[in-house]
Amino acid sequence: MPLALNPAAVTFARKLIEAGKIKNDAGHWGQHNPDPAHQNTFLQQHGMAEYANWHLAVDASHQESTKGRYKFPYGDFQTVHRDGLIAAKERAAQQGYDDVAQAAAELLGLLEESTK
Repeated sequence: MPLALNPAAVTFARKLIEAGKIKNDAGHWGQHNPDPAHQNTFLQQHGMAEYANWHLAVDASHQESTKGRYKFPYGDFQTVHRDGLIAAKERAAQQGYDDVAQAAAELLGLLEESTK
């Protein structure tokens, strides 16, 4: 799969963390990850470019106008979730996407530092 790091999403997440728009969740990302209905509502209101900002990777094998193009979500369209970054880091590492795993790890470090 031709998957690549989404630098715009990393920058966007960093700005959200610096602005304090975070959730230091204790739980499982599956409980916080937006469901398809929430994703569709967000897309209708904000468009695909804004949707892309909430995903750490882009899959070029999918068209730009599809949700499937964007991988490794980390937030709920309002805040960055600690458990979302952990899930992205672990899944990216397991699948061999080292640049995505590293970006998620750096964002996680920034989030944890901001909550001290």
